[in-house]
Amino acid sequence: MGASPTPEAPLTPRTDFFWDDQVEPHASRRQQILKAHPEVSKLMGHEWKSKYICIFALVIPQIWLSVATMELSWPAYFFVAYVFGATITQSLFLAIHEMAHNLFFKSSFNNRVFSMIANWPIGIPYTVPFRGYHLEHHKFQGVDGVDTDIPSYFEGQIITGPVSKIVWASCQILTYALRPMFIKAQDITKMHIANWACQVAFDVAIYSVWGWRPLAYFVVCILLAGGLHPCAGHFISEHYVFPHLDATQETYSYYGPLNWLTWNVGYHNEHHDFPFVPWSRLPALKRMAPEFYDNLAVCDSWIGVIWDYVTRPEVGPYNRVKRPLPKNY
Repeated sequence: MGASPTPEAPLTPRTDFFWDDQVEPHASRRQQILKAHPEVSKLMGHEWKSKYICIFALVIPQIWLSVATMELSWPAYFFVAYVFGATITQSLFLAIHEMAHNLFFKSSFNNRVFSMIANWPIGIPYTVPFRGYHLEHHKFQGVDGVDTDIPSYFEGQIITGPVSKIVWASCQILTYALRPMFIKAQDITKMHIANWACQVAFDVAIYSVWGWRPLAYFVVCILLAGGLHPCAGHFISEHYVFPHLDATQETYSYYGPLNWLTWNVGYHNEHHDFPFVPWSRLPALKRMAPEFYDNLAVCDSWIGVIWDYVTRPEVGPYNRVKRPLPKNY
């Protein structure tokens, strides 16, 4: 995978972002695809199976694991937490991502309420603020001061070598959680309060029955899921520019087997082009419009993209495309 306006750039750390004064590419490609393939519109809408997968394959098993691991030895505990717990947590993150686009239910309200249930085994209330920030990421991709998915200048200045990159990659979920509050704070709404109340009630119930260890398990899984975990490669692969590869785009898709664990989030160009097509129908979207997708650069490996991020000096937080704030914002 990768992209750069200048593939022959020297192998030195960047000191600023890639700036672009053009609008993000997805809206125009969406119109082109709909014109060429109007049948694509039939793929839009919610996926009825998603809520059952989320409850029975993710929420209930993760709560069970939080209790079942209480008496394990430390090696066994971290093995289970990394292999199973962190993978489930990452999948819960991305289930909440689907619900941010109203893809579990027809009703926006039902999606928001159910996302709070999916939030339970994560332990920390985040679904409501995530929805607001993520929808802005779609509408204003790369816009300075609005798209909080892009690293801050502070990150760019301090994350400059392999050691700091490993630390960042190990804790990147914390940067995703904390960065938005410093760049663009949200107003507190009734839904924010409901998210907090629902999560605190769940956490108190868990603590009253089993004590603090299941709650600690949830937090450990958050850190592992958003750190040096294969599925966490999607955070980097989706929009980072990799100058050593010959391509000129700012969103990349991954079509490998880890999509089975992550609600097909690897189909990221397809998702940004059509955010109202659910995870289960994104492969069909790609098949319907091959002339728009088959010629794009792709990410071959989420593990490989983490490795490249850490080891290549020309890759770092500044390897993102930014655009100035539009006058009509």
